[in-house]
Amino acid sequence: MTDDGQGARTGVRAGIVATGSELLTGRITDRNGPWVAERLGELGVEVSHLLLVGDRAEDMAAALRFLAGDGVDLVVTTGGLGPTADDLTGEVVAAETGRPLELDEHMEKVVGDIIAKFADRLRWDADALAAANRKQAMVPRGATPIRPAGTAPGLAVPPDAERGGPTVLVLPGPPREVRAMWDDALATDPVREVLARTEPYAETHLRLFGVPESEIAATLRDVGEQTDLEPLEITTCLRDFTLEVDLRHAPGSTAGATARDAVIAEIDRRHGRTVFSRTGQSVDELLFDLLDGQVVATAESCTGGLLAGRLTAPAGASAHVAGGVVSYSNDAKADLLGVPRELIETHGAVSPQVAEAMADGALARFGATVSVAITGVAGPGGGTEAKPVGYVCFCVRTADGRTLARDPVLPGERGDIRERSVVLAIHLIRRVLTGDGEPAPV
Repeated sequence: MTDDGQGARTGVRAGIVATGSELLTGRITDRNGPWVAERLGELGVEVSHLLLVGDRAEDMAAALRFLAGDGVDLVVTTGGLGPTADDLTGEVVAAETGRPLELDEHMEKVVGDIIAKFADRLRWDADALAAANRKQAMVPRGATPIRPAGTAPGLAVPPDAERGGPTVLVLPGPPREVRAMWDDALATDPVREVLARTEPYAETHLRLFGVPESEIAATLRDVGEQTDLEPLEITTCLRDFTLEVDLRHAPGSTAGATARDAVIAEIDRRHGRTVFSRTGQSVDELLFDLLDGQVVATAESCTGGLLAGRLTAPAGASAHVAGGVVSYSNDAKADLLGVPRELIETHGAVSPQVAEAMADGALARFGATVSVAITGVAGPGGGTEAKPVGYVCFCVRTADGRTLARDPVLPGERGDIRERSVVLAIHLIRRVLTGDGEPAPV
């Protein structure tokens, strides 16, 4: 990667082709393309196209020709590798790069050994097994095979010495296999030669909670009136009700660094209280670290256990999650958490008073150091003028007496309200443990 001093960069451009007719029907969402794009971005590669293509040879070939014609240096394909008739990516790449397929005997043995482990148990037909084995061991001449994480090897295909064109990295479709094979793919000679022409961007990753994307857009416009932002790539994305602001510029670009500093300074001035991460860490990752030495318990009504599920998702969660109660009914609130029935009758099941009593009950029942309670009207029915759909009461309480209780009206449909409630609860726990106060609701 080079920089002209003004931030203009020259380097490696890439295109990604995710193959699979199921991706075009909407039944399955492509998980490989975005993941590969993010990994390439970390390496300093500019991704110019992400294409979804069906399992048709002519469509795959058209995608490869389009990217080659656009002048990309690297093409990464995912999917279309395997033993079945519609697994055509290897054959199409061989044809488009002018490299005949040849049997790689070593890879034939590697794939054969892998398949043999399943053959007896699954009672595969011997002839079909041999054909599948041989098909997956066919490699374009001059390509470097990549050891499979499943049964399908990957391929790193260099450009033809005379015809030119991009280097093509061919990976299987299952996301687990793509991730497992990624480092080996980067270590192949064809890919290393491409990546040698680039270097990672200088990157900053801000995460904000409780500020709308429109306000950040206004902030960036104002900064742009005073500072040249052309040398800086700015990406904003609302994901998981968190606003992600990613800044990157070419390494060594003084103009890019100046623009980055101006953006960060203005975001801090206007929205500093909403910035909870400056490293790209998610709130879940931050909370996991904060819970070291803590024992947390949950009491959930409208979220039905979604918060407990999220808290226990990371490996090692058993070290700090004691348990939780889904007290959806009033009887469950009273019988399992000790919420006084008269409190429910007086204030209603969705009320700050009941949320506090639920938090107290979870704290006592599990012997926790911190508890969190959620009760609300998720909709679509059940709302009133006083307590409309989206009205949710939260209470976080610690064993040493700290409390953070909030009762916002959250926007969205039922699923949105439940998911937003979980995210807000996690932020409230984080705020209690860091002493930062309250986050603005989303």
